[in-house]
Amino acid sequence: MKDAVLLTGVTGFVGMEILARYLERTDRPVVATVRGADEEEARARLRATVECLFGDPDAYADRLVALPADLERPQLGLDAPTREGVAQQVRDIVHAAASVSFALPLDRSREINVEGTGRMLELAHLCARRGGLDHFSYISTAYVAGTHRGSFREDQLELGQGFRNPYEQSKFEAERLVRAEKGRLPIQIFRPSIVVGERHTGWTPAFNVLYTPLKAFVRGSLPALPARRSSPVDVVPVDYVADAVFELAREPVNGDTTYHLVAGDRATSVGRLIELSAQVVGQREPVVIPPGLFSHVVYPVLVRTSDRLRRGLERTRVFFPYFAMEVSYENTRARDRLEPAGIAVPPIETYFARLVDYANRAEWGRSPVTRAQAQSPVAAGPAARALAGIR
Repeated sequence: MKDAVLLTGVTGFVGMEILARYLERTDRPVVATVRGADEEEARARLRATVECLFGDPDAYADRLVALPADLERPQLGLDAPTREGVAQQVRDIVHAAASVSFALPLDRSREINVEGTGRMLELAHLCARRGGLDHFSYISTAYVAGTHRGSFREDQLELGQGFRNPYEQSKFEAERLVRAEKGRLPIQIFRPSIVVGERHTGWTPAFNVLYTPLKAFVRGSLPALPARRSSPVDVVPVDYVADAVFELAREPVNGDTTYHLVAGDRATSVGRLIELSAQVVGQREPVVIPPGLFSHVVYPVLVRTSDRLRRGLERTRVFFPYFAMEVSYENTRARDRLEPAGIAVPPIETYFARLVDYANRAEWGRSPVTRAQAQSPVAAGPAARALAGIR
């Protein structure tokens, strides 16, 4: 019986959590695309991912298959018999693989995010011809909104917006490619905002975006922040995103099915995030400076102050635009579908301290702690204890 689900991006942050949902909550066969020179290398990488998730590299081995595939190669690097075999088994596709680098040149971002998505759509068409396809679920990003100001709805995409970096632009172009298949494929599009660690443990293997300036602040190399205190900062824990994708990717595809997996009207603000950070870390708040003044006057002075400060600012500069945004994400459709199923986005105040405690425990990525280890009961860390008496 054709019942397998094909997942891409399973060695990445969001993809790992989605993989865990399909293994833990279903008995379906799972085909996981993994980049590797051959099947042996792909299997080894997948086993390492499974060990990180569950503490046992052989967990679910009876129904989990590693498929060596490459988004940057024609036909995903798969020979014709392998493609045919996949197409005859796969009933659902969740495409989470992407480059999330803000610094990658646009042509490289396009090779992975746009052309790679095009190759996944080709495979989806083959699956549809070989017995049907129920879902092609694409993990996009809320930041396809780019520089748009004001409310950004789930049914909107092209509004004449610009983009802050190649990541945003390439994901916009990829989503446009997916949307063009409406009516030919059963497409769903999921747009998470800034994704951080699990709400209950703080676990994350990826210390970027929000974590980069937070780490600089913890280490005293962020005395000033180019931002607007009133600007919204939309943050969601990865378990909310994975739960939402898993839930919605099981329902029939009808009509317009783009969902914002965002905090929406529960989003925090720059000012509140700074307050939380200062309370948890026990440091004085950084000075908030209007972005234009910071870029032209303050930044050139600070980078000459010390090498340590210069390095910290250079690492965080690419994320500064996200602290002066003027967009909010409407998520009515997602909430209407998810909240009756008990899936709701929590306020960041309820789990922020766990993010900091986990980051400190993992030394901000230098001493990784697996998801399985993070889920073992431990005493609350200093950040959680500090915040407990403040809320």
